[in-house]
Amino acid sequence: MSTTNTVIEPRSRHLIRSLKLFDSTMIVAGSMIGSGIFLVTAEMTRELRSAGWLLLTWVITAGLTLAAALSYGELAAMLPHAGGQYVYLREAFSPLTGFLYGWTLFLVIQTSIIAAVAVGFARYLGVLIPAISDSAYLVQPFRILPGYALSLSSTQLIAILVIAAITVVNAFGLRYGKLVQNVFTVSKLAGLALVIVIGLTIGANSSAIHLNFNHAFAIQAGALATTSAGATTRAPLVVALCLAQVGSLFAADAWNNITFTAGEVVNPKRNLALSLTIGTLLVMVLYFFANLAYTAVLPLAQIAHAPADRVGGAMLEAVFPGAGGRIVAVVILIAAVGCINGMVLSGARIYYAMAKDGLFPPIAGRLNRANVPAASLLLQSGWAAILLSVRTYDPATNTYGNLYSSLLDYVIAAALLFYIATILAVFRLRRTRPDAERPYRAFGYPVLPALYIAGASLILVILFRYRTATAGPGLFLVALGLPVYFVLRKTLRPSLESQPLVTLEDRVTESA
Repeated sequence: MSTTNTVIEPRSRHLIRSLKLFDSTMIVAGSMIGSGIFLVTAEMTRELRSAGWLLLTWVITAGLTLAAALSYGELAAMLPHAGGQYVYLREAFSPLTGFLYGWTLFLVIQTSIIAAVAVGFARYLGVLIPAISDSAYLVQPFRILPGYALSLSSTQLIAILVIAAITVVNAFGLRYGKLVQNVFTVSKLAGLALVIVIGLTIGANSSAIHLNFNHAFAIQAGALATTSAGATTRAPLVVALCLAQVGSLFAADAWNNITFTAGEVVNPKRNLALSLTIGTLLVMVLYFFANLAYTAVLPLAQIAHAPADRVGGAMLEAVFPGAGGRIVAVVILIAAVGCINGMVLSGARIYYAMAKDGLFPPIAGRLNRANVPAASLLLQSGWAAILLSVRTYDPATNTYGNLYSSLLDYVIAAALLFYIATILAVFRLRRTRPDAERPYRAFGYPVLPALYIAGASLILVILFRYRTATAGPGLFLVALGLPVYFVLRKTLRPSLESQPLVTLEDRVTESA
């Protein structure tokens, strides 16, 4: 067997198991909480036009997310290897299935979210430092292809710098990455909790509460926008609930990132499932009460039409006129750093695992002296920086958009499809590997995983029916990985089938 392109680590370089239960839980919670919880409620309110249905949507999201996390726990305990979800899909179905997930993660999901959160960080920093602005260009937009342009605004520059800084910190070693994660996640959990307490106590507005909850599930018209789905009869209401899930599921996404770092978790057969459960439950409880706080302070019309959809800022501005925007800006800055760090740290481990399988450039499978995949970190952050530098251009209106934002719209359906496939992996591996060690078995199996698959599939069908323009291209982006897979399989390494499941990255050392 040829080993020309095989990644061979020096004897002293191994992934170090140093992520304890608290660290792992902070990665789960920290990766989930970005700026989304302060923004998505506006669009969801425009879809639903009811405080009761809005809150129920978050309950449904919490149920779906927790059901998925509990199911992932079985896979994580059974296959506690670097790469997480990529490994689960590879082992349950095929190397191609795993690759298509990893390909989509690198091309769009992980990198676009990193770019989006970094730009969000820069924009909220602009609230405190007005010189940072989308319109303050260092390099004016110039078109490179029909419909696309490059530019460098002060917002883009700050976003690139924050991604670069976090990447460098993580390249110095896992202990620095987890320190940043722990500090910023604890801070933003406290910040979000404080926002909730303010909204439910001193900010509570009896007039808003009456308007929103006197008939909580009645559809409000008037000042609220009417969506294409509508919400006036039973069938359209189901549609509106499913479309609204796009926002809440996006805000709750990235809970699975801890599985990517499974090769560095202490006692993974116990701590992976626990951290998934604790972190997901903690965040979803906070998300529900954050939305309850919004509806306790602001009438639905104000939530639906919050400036730039910044519902969190509008709520605090109503409580502290003139200062609310700055307060929420600080909270979001902290949240953004923790989110970016969690996604940078964890995402690189997927590409590392793929490189070990010969399905990613070999350099991504190398560890540096700090025993972290530094090249993988750099490739990920470099692509994220490219995504936030490229702009979409609409000649009809002579306006510029953001490529990463468009890609995220496209890939939401594809990402949901991969979640469904991973839950199906629980069923498949129960059948194909019935005797495999399972330190943790999915809670509520088979009912709870089946309910997740049914609920997520319904949302997927609605997306393809009512958001065809964005859902369709998402599958095209996934399909682009097919020729790439066969080229890589032919040129980089021999067939994965000839390799053992437990590879070099799994022979790790324990560290306190």
